[in-house]
Amino acid sequence: MTILVLLRGKCGLSSCSTRYLLAMASGDLMFIIIEIGLRQLRVYYYPQSFLILTPVCSVIRALREAAVDLSVWFTVMFTFDRFVAICSLKLKATYCTNKTAVTVLATTTILFCLKNVPVYFKFKHGKIIDKVPWGCSLKKDYFTDIRWRSFAVLSMALTPMIPIALILILNALIFRRILMVNRARSSFKGQKNGDKVSDPEIESRKTTVILLFSISTSFIIMWSSHVLQLLKVLKPLLDFRQYQTFKSVAQMLRNLSCCANTFIYVVTQPKFREELKRMLKYPFTTIASYID
Repeated sequence: MTILVLLRGKCGLSSCSTRYLLAMASGDLMFIIIEIGLRQLRVYYYPQSFLILTPVCSVIRALREAAVDLSVWFTVMFTFDRFVAICSLKLKATYCTNKTAVTVLATTTILFCLKNVPVYFKFKHGKIIDKVPWGCSLKKDYFTDIRWRSFAVLSMALTPMIPIALILILNALIFRRILMVNRARSSFKGQKNGDKVSDPEIESRKTTVILLFSISTSFIIMWSSHVLQLLKVLKPLLDFRQYQTFKSVAQMLRNLSCCANTFIYVVTQPKFREELKRMLKYPFTTIASYID
């Protein structure tokens, strides 16, 4: 539904922003299908299905990692696009275009799909039944081979360490720029004396900025516990059971972060809510018109 609403292009957002939001919604949908549909439902309800075959299981794990990377980096790309649009008027004309957005998103998708190809090869079968490999367990050399350890460090740096740092820096620069522009425009329009004069330029940015800050804040909050888990900060402070509970909560929040953007659109965008209501009512209004 989110993808269909955004495709209509009637949410009051620029076409460039819509491209990035479409990519984020598509990435979230991909993650939900892979993580929930192909992994968790299989673990809890279909433990003996063909999805546990070693080649299939390895592909699902690689696709899952790619979906997480894309969900995170689409958020970074959207933040950078809004940073350019707000903080660099010279670069805005050439960068904030549909063509650039498509190129950036396609390049990001290809790079992170290629980056996660090695994930397929880090698993081995758990057992062999009738010459058919079943199960996915990490190879022993994954914990000792310098190449696999380097890959693990690179993966941790790319998702989520670098994205969190970039989002914090870009949002701080955007916020600083907005404060400077608002003060300058208020001074120019004589609002220092408390006059309430509406400014279309400021109002036009308000929707996108609220959406950007909402997505960025949600991303950082939900990934923070996962970062603590990756760095094992709390492991010396908790016993085994408590630490396992913390890991499960961190995993849950990370998964929610990869599929929370749709709810953020609904909460922060009045026009998006209107379009969503219109689409939900459309089948009933169509049937009613035929009956009349």
